[in-house]
Amino acid sequence: MDREDRSGTAGSGNLAASLHPAERATDALFELRGACYSYDDSRPALRDVWLMVRPGESLAVLGSNGSGKSTLLKMLDGLVHPTSGTFRAFGEEITRESLRDQDTSHRFRRRVALVFQNPDTQLFSATVREEMAFGPLHLRLSPEEIEQRIADVAGMLDIEGLLDRHPFQLSGGEKRKVALASVLVVNPEVLLLDEPTSQLDPRSRGWLLDILSAIREAGKTLVMATNDLGTVPRLAQRAVVLNESHGMEATGPVGAILSDSRLLASVNVLHEHFHWHEGIRHAHGHCHDGAHAHDHDSAARPDAAAGKEGAPEGRLDDPGASG
Repeated sequence: MDREDRSGTAGSGNLAASLHPAERATDALFELRGACYSYDDSRPALRDVWLMVRPGESLAVLGSNGSGKSTLLKMLDGLVHPTSGTFRAFGEEITRESLRDQDTSHRFRRRVALVFQNPDTQLFSATVREEMAFGPLHLRLSPEEIEQRIADVAGMLDIEGLLDRHPFQLSGGEKRKVALASVLVVNPEVLLLDEPTSQLDPRSRGWLLDILSAIREAGKTLVMATNDLGTVPRLAQRAVVLNESHGMEATGPVGAILSDSRLLASVNVLHEHFHWHEGIRHAHGHCHDGAHAHDHDSAARPDAAAGKEGAPEGRLDDPGASG
């Protein structure tokens, strides 16, 4: 199982071998060893994943849609379990059977929390206040502590005015805030985020990045699945890349991973387009984090200019172009 560790100077290495014995740290929060998962016999979602997450680390999980990013987060949250291989958290193996024990489940759930990509998947209570109280109630916190936590988190996220509203009456950005609040109110050690900036407008995106940066600086462990490559350097120290076969393609410091355009293109996170300028063919990359306009046909040849002289039809600098 050869995968590349892009640590700047390191070359190809074996991820499995790198985890034992030297990398098997006693302070690891999470450890996946050869973890595989299938939703059914014909649909593998993860293949042979070897991963360690340490306290206070911020990790970005990159990969194309369907590569297994969301499944990996669900495994780290104890929502799905390896069909082969193992998952250990906080020094003990986490299985479906182990989480049936109330004490084990309680210890795990108060330390790990997942924010889903779609807030509507996560929100179900009649009011925002009840939504925020749900997690602490199941952790058996006192009513006084729950109210104090709700007040503190609502103030931090500026949602005091939403507490008595129904979550489904809120805007998309407000729902995203409430989903995050319902997790932060538990005060987890580890925050898992699935495509946290998906479908956010620029103001909401900036707000979220500020909040997550503050959480990171406070020493929390962050693991986020994303294809929004612009947010990765700000929020993550290390990146893990999943390929379209649902396995790990590479891992390493964020700078080394993001500078490897061939790697990102090979896993369908980045793809190149070509255009001609003054007779010279140029290549540039796009990440798959949102819509972008391009004209493959006109960009493929220098004689395809139409409309504005020297500009291919459909160019973004053409006022008449439509995206």
